[in-house]
Amino acid sequence: MNSFADIFESHNWDETKANIYAKTSHDVEQALSADKRTLEDFKALISPAAAPYLEQMAQISQQLTLKRFGKVIQMYVPLYLSNECNNICTYCGFSYDNKVKRKTLSPMEIMQEVAVIKDMGYDHVLLVTGEANQTVHVDYFKKVLDLIRPHFAQISMEVQPLDLEDYQQLTPYGLNTVLVYQETYHQEDYKKHHPKGKKSNFQYRLETPDRLGQAGIHKMGLGVLIGLEDWRTDSFFTALHLNYLEKKYWQSKYSLSFPRLRPFSGGLEPKVEMNDRELVQLICAYRLFNQEVELSISTRESPNFRNNIIKLGITAISAGSKTNPGGYSVETESLEQFEISDERSPQQIARVIAAQGYEAVWKDWDNSLAI
Repeated sequence: MNSFADIFESHNWDETKANIYAKTSHDVEQALSADKRTLEDFKALISPAAAPYLEQMAQISQQLTLKRFGKVIQMYVPLYLSNECNNICTYCGFSYDNKVKRKTLSPMEIMQEVAVIKDMGYDHVLLVTGEANQTVHVDYFKKVLDLIRPHFAQISMEVQPLDLEDYQQLTPYGLNTVLVYQETYHQEDYKKHHPKGKKSNFQYRLETPDRLGQAGIHKMGLGVLIGLEDWRTDSFFTALHLNYLEKKYWQSKYSLSFPRLRPFSGGLEPKVEMNDRELVQLICAYRLFNQEVELSISTRESPNFRNNIIKLGITAISAGSKTNPGGYSVETESLEQFEISDERSPQQIARVIAAQGYEAVWKDWDNSLAI
């Protein structure tokens, strides 16, 4: 078995979807009482049949998260380096066909952003770019990592998928974590949403976590853009992918994110709406399925939702985020990738976390948990 693509090809989207929607309350109860939950159990937990069991799922999720992670929530913040992009993506403000001012930060501008982020208290930063290989390429990433490495305990990246050799070149520069979201595992819909650019290559994106595993990356993040397709089916394929990766690249750690489609300047309406109760159900289902995976929630979500999710299974949360290059200090009015919903400061979020009896952790998990 060379990559996840082999397993992926053995699962039919429509059959999987039908199987999830056919799950019964009996299947849900079996899943809730199981010691170790299978992918079939996960299907039951994300099915419509599980909706009446949300309180029970939330209680188990809270217990499992406390047992594995304790009462700590990791804080992280994105640093947008560039909004240049050669891809056309129907849901993104950075899309190539969106005629907006483009910007890639210079070393001096990056350090201005770093100064603001450090003042906020952060020791963990997520670097984000569009996909523009002429400007934001591997050599650019090396220079950026070299520049900011002395200032952060942990550096994550959410950029275009790279070749194995590229990841191998970047890890010595302090790259700790790479996030690569498949957006949707529905191949036909993927083509509709990514008609132009390197991102239109579904297979290359699908196999990116395999390349990360081969490169020995410390942690990788998975997820889909909720709203592009049926969220339950997409979430099953994410769990299938996670399951495969954990077995094959067992030395790496894993995280999941739950980005719901948010408005941007150009706007794509979600094909499928997911309400707050359903997002809680999904988060709890992942925790019941996998006690080791880190679960993060971004500022896309409302303050009220984020307040209530802290005790239910989430382990990482962003705060004070800007989704435009230079948004912290350099060019505050430049184009955002998507709209922020929770605009509270990191300190305000930390106080909310503390009020619930938890502690906000500003640096790398491994370091902080070893103290």
